[in-house]
Amino acid sequence: MIQRTATLVEVRSAEPQPERWQALLANAINTPEALLQEVGLNPTEWLEGAERGHRLFPVLVPKPYLQRIGYGDPQDPLLRQVLPLLEEGVTLPGYSPDPLEERSASPVRGLIRKYRSRALLMVTGQCAINCRYCFRRSFPYGDHSLSPQARQQVIDTLAADPALNEVILSGGDPLAVNDRLISQWLDAIAGVSHIRRLRIHSRLPVVIPQRVTPALLAALSGSRLKVVLVVHVNHPQEIDADFAAAMGQLKEAGVTLLNQSVILRGVNDHADTLEALSERLFEVGILPYYLHAFDPVQGAAHFDVADAKATTLMTELRTRLPGFLVPRLVRELPGRPSKTPLD
Repeated sequence: MIQRTATLVEVRSAEPQPERWQALLANAINTPEALLQEVGLNPTEWLEGAERGHRLFPVLVPKPYLQRIGYGDPQDPLLRQVLPLLEEGVTLPGYSPDPLEERSASPVRGLIRKYRSRALLMVTGQCAINCRYCFRRSFPYGDHSLSPQARQQVIDTLAADPALNEVILSGGDPLAVNDRLISQWLDAIAGVSHIRRLRIHSRLPVVIPQRVTPALLAALSGSRLKVVLVVHVNHPQEIDADFAAAMGQLKEAGVTLLNQSVILRGVNDHADTLEALSERLFEVGILPYYLHAFDPVQGAAHFDVADAKATTLMTELRTRLPGFLVPRLVRELPGRPSKTPLD
């Protein structure tokens, strides 16, 4: 195979018409009033809290995800992940705007380096959905925006360290950028000879399955890198026919599919839910990978699940599922050389 050069240049051409997924993203619900109307909740009861939370972290929910939310049910597990509440304005000790201390782990703009063999690349600050529990809800994405020159500095930094063998595309959501830029990143990273794998962490195919386009599939299948996509599904209700079809296309393209979830109070903190999630993931070709203990981010304490409850749930899951369908319960702690198993 011909080795590609480790360069990343900006390709200038006439702007194409937006893809369907881009139109869905552009038309996502972005106000509390519109969200409450879409899900059938009474503004008199919910608008004050939704507006207060929205001012701290804006509402963003695409229509394909909204269609999976039960109408008129404030306890719907998908709605709980996106509906701002009064509790978000409560400041509590032990919760931080930067719970993983990522701001101090960036050797160059856009790159976060916490582990010896892996580097995390902040491709964009944009997401397709604003999850209320997001540990990066206060992250200064503007400080990590990447010009073409900054992109090349990232590649040069990767090339200078032979201990690195894997690059993780993150954000924001890395698949929120267009296929042309994804392809450029793939080519540039593949040009670093000691990089073997590319991992993409994305929630976008979950909330807008139409993001899996022919151009994206071609880019992922055409790289010399082994490509792993880690999707973020927290509840079996998030897995619909469109998402299943998109995952099938990725499997056919040779992409390894894994899932990571966050254990969240009122969303998936029950053994029945976690069992159903693992079974449903396997049905659509995805292996459970991590179940993350909640990162103590300020504004989301109402999602926190005690470690004792989480480990009890994992004990129960191991009695119900084969080992390959049991995710690893972990916590990410600042300064540690790897994630910390809790069970």
